[in-house]
Amino acid sequence: MNTAEKRVSELSAQVRGRFFGDGNIMIRRVAGLDSAGEGEISYVEDEKFFEAASQTKASCVLVPESADVKAPCRIEVKKPKLAFALIAEILHPPKKREPEIHSTAIIADSADVALQVFIGAFVCIGENSTVGSGTQIRSGTKVGDNVNVGNDCVIHPNVFLEDGVTIGDRVILHAGVVVGADGFGYVRDDVSYHKFPQVGTVVIEDDVELGANTCVDRAALGRTRIGRGTKIDNLVHVGHNCDIGERVVIAAQTGISGSVTIEDDCVIGGQVGFGDHIRVQSGAVIGSKAGVLPGKIVRPGVWWGIPIQPLDEYKRLNAHIQRLPHTREEVKELRERVKELERALLQNRER
Repeated sequence: MNTAEKRVSELSAQVRGRFFGDGNIMIRRVAGLDSAGEGEISYVEDEKFFEAASQTKASCVLVPESADVKAPCRIEVKKPKLAFALIAEILHPPKKREPEIHSTAIIADSADVALQVFIGAFVCIGENSTVGSGTQIRSGTKVGDNVNVGNDCVIHPNVFLEDGVTIGDRVILHAGVVVGADGFGYVRDDVSYHKFPQVGTVVIEDDVELGANTCVDRAALGRTRIGRGTKIDNLVHVGHNCDIGERVVIAAQTGISGSVTIEDDCVIGGQVGFGDHIRVQSGAVIGSKAGVLPGKIVRPGVWWGIPIQPLDEYKRLNAHIQRLPHTREEVKELRERVKELERALLQNRER
């Protein structure tokens, strides 16, 4: 991993914090609170870890403003975790590769590849495609025909960009990503299935990151869109004609059926299943392993369960379910008591 070296005073200025202690201490790495040592910086947000932060061996600690932390060198900031992430970007910048086109790369004569690019071994770039300045396309990647790749992107090994898709600037596609494969669309006749046309495109906007082995299908007609600043985890499937807004976060193994709209600033947990033609409104949070029925509108708020329901309702229902074994025993006991009462009543009548 690449590392840089900065003074505490410099890092404090970068995150708009206020440092206490020796501002000339040099910091080389970020580290966890329990494992940090000399030359490393860590952070604490939760009050229950303030005592541990006071005793850490880290050279510097990021702490909340006015926190009761006695570390000899510390930086007070509003959001320590965010400051920690920003400092990590400074101390551990992504690996830069010198412009190069590997001898085994195959680039069509009609492709327009900028001068300042890195193209690794066994990369294929198709007809009439463009690659912007500062972009890295690593080994084994296939770029189809009429593909536009923006500036300063990082395309990791074995990514497939199928024909006609558009990738914005500063996009990161991790290993095994497939953008622009045909959507899952078929029409049945009396005896078999016929493929519905999959002739649309995919647009990945600026600053998007797609995790390893994630697939984004091309639209049947029109486009599939991933909005600016959206971050998608590994092993996520985005179906055809989906429209995912800006700054959306989607965790691993989520499956999104065709024609789903997810508006800006939504949060989707892992292993969520979406039926088709759903609209998730801006600000909604959907918990892990939830199931969203086709055609549903998910309003802002926190949702959980199968089918999804407001979190408070889900918690109440879950509490009732946990009591089912006890309730079953109570019902059995009540049945026995009712039978005893019926027998006693029958005996009284016979007398």
